[in-house]
Amino acid sequence: MIAMSGITKSFNGNKVLEDVRFEVAKGEIHALMGENGAGKSTLMKILTGIYTRDAGEVWVKGKKVEFKNAKEAEEAGIAVIHQELNILPDLTVAENFYLGSEMTIGKSGILKTKEMNRKAEEILAKLGLQIDARTVARELSVGKQQIIEIAKAVSSNAELIIMDEPTAALTDREIETLFETVRTLQAEGVSFVYISHRMEEIFSMCDRITILRDGQYVGVKRIKETTFEEIVQMMVGRELGERFPKRTHAIGDVKLKVEGLGRDELFKHVSFDVRKGEILGIAGLMGAGRTEVIQSIFGFKKPTAGEIFIDGKKVVISNPLQAKKLGIGYVTEDRKSEGLILDFSVQDNMSLTNFDRISKSGFIQRTKESALYHTMSKRLGVRTSGPEQIVKSLSGGNQQKVVIAKWLGIEPDILFLDEPTRGVDVGAKKEIYSIINELAERGVAIVMISSELPEVIGMADRVLVMHEGQLMADLPKEEMTQERIMHFATGGDKVVQN
Repeated sequence: MIAMSGITKSFNGNKVLEDVRFEVAKGEIHALMGENGAGKSTLMKILTGIYTRDAGEVWVKGKKVEFKNAKEAEEAGIAVIHQELNILPDLTVAENFYLGSEMTIGKSGILKTKEMNRKAEEILAKLGLQIDARTVARELSVGKQQIIEIAKAVSSNAELIIMDEPTAALTDREIETLFETVRTLQAEGVSFVYISHRMEEIFSMCDRITILRDGQYVGVKRIKETTFEEIVQMMVGRELGERFPKRTHAIGDVKLKVEGLGRDELFKHVSFDVRKGEILGIAGLMGAGRTEVIQSIFGFKKPTAGEIFIDGKKVVISNPLQAKKLGIGYVTEDRKSEGLILDFSVQDNMSLTNFDRISKSGFIQRTKESALYHTMSKRLGVRTSGPEQIVKSLSGGNQQKVVIAKWLGIEPDILFLDEPTRGVDVGAKKEIYSIINELAERGVAIVMISSELPEVIGMADRVLVMHEGQLMADLPKEEMTQERIMHFATGGDKVVQN
């Protein structure tokens, strides 16, 4: 379907790709993997005409091509599903679906609204979604918005679909629907480039895998002929050892306790505790209420029922500032929209929650601010060109470390982590797991939400499982299995009392 050879690209004298090759056969699902900053996105942008290459050749269906823009790539049958949603929230599903290719009556400009709605619903039904095409996009879950993006690519009769972290915001059920659709399209001869940091998905879905490291081609493997360990070594250039760090610390007294917590219809009767030095996982499908519970404890939205206790003392938390003063930190789910100010420097972002520590009489003391940056960068292994580097130019793993650094600066006693490794490569994941483990050893009480069940099982001492706003189970380490967690996450046999 496509063949790329000798691809080289530099930005401002910095070579980001050098002599890279990449091939995808017709009807193949081909994984493209590498650490953040390895050059995956740059390679795909060259393929789709967004970037011009400095050297090399691109062939599509046996024909040498020179795409000048993404539109030309689309006309050649190449569609891209981006990691960042391109949905316009105030337009309907159908309006988003046909944005730029609206159906009109002749040249009048009058939209064929009914036909657009009907056809959009037909294509979505093929993906297993029954959605009213007149629905305004912002009313849909993030997962359903992602499915609309996928359906748009399918509707364009694309012969090659590039999927960049397509499941990051999807529930397990939506992922299953997506996989079924991909396999159906594969059987019809459609090719896929699958970019993901989720190894389980790669080994489940893909036929072959190409590895990039530091902008260079490392190799290609057939999935059936390789292993998780071999792929990791190819990606990072070294063995990572155990996937999850060994836990040796002692668990202390109860630090945080909530009783009967509820908020409107989002969740009800949630009670649990977390101890000093404990990592408490929270699992469940998207929409189960996991994030909403943590947001309510942290003061984003005040709970409508229940009580919160810290060190046995009842507390009322009305806003995040009060939570912070009580020693609670919160690494939010979406680092780009909630955790960072992307146009600020790394140092500025680390300072955001630490003004008490680095200022005097309302003025920031630059010496203390610099010391905070250097201490946190060294402690977390943040790779930057310096304190003034703009944070949006960092890799996903380093951005996530900056968010964590921002909260470690307050020296929290309780730390909430919501999807702490989402969109992070395998090497950076291992580093973040080590940071979490170190914090637990220091006695920090950690609550970790994760949609990756191997991560929950590998890191947590206990796991709470939620389903549709209810706490279904509280499982100790020895009872954690993917099958048991999914049993409760899908509504089976509640075993905790209200």
